[in-house]
Amino acid sequence: MLYKPGYTYIMSNQYRTTFYIGVTSNLEARVWQHINNEGSAFVKKYKLYDLVYYEHFERITDAIDREKQLKNWHRDWKINLIKSKNPEMKDLKDTLEL
Repeated sequence: MLYKPGYTYIMSNQYRTTFYIGVTSNLEARVWQHINNEGSAFVKKYKLYDLVYYEHFERITDAIDREKQLKNWHRDWKINLIKSKNPEMKDLKDTLEL
């Protein structure tokens, strides 16, 4: 069986005070939707336009499982996860081909 790959990702505002955790099969397209206010209403409301973290999975179902796990994490755990791969919590969307 051929599996569709997926991503779990975290968007934040410029002050890194609010986070949005999502899942998608096309990270570039999804981030583009968020920064153009075509994504989640939560992202739009809190201006979460910076991609600060993402993980790639061979199967979208694994990305969905990871999203569910992360959504149950405490804020400090999420920040530590982001900093483990992105210590300065920089916006990573420039590393993508939007």
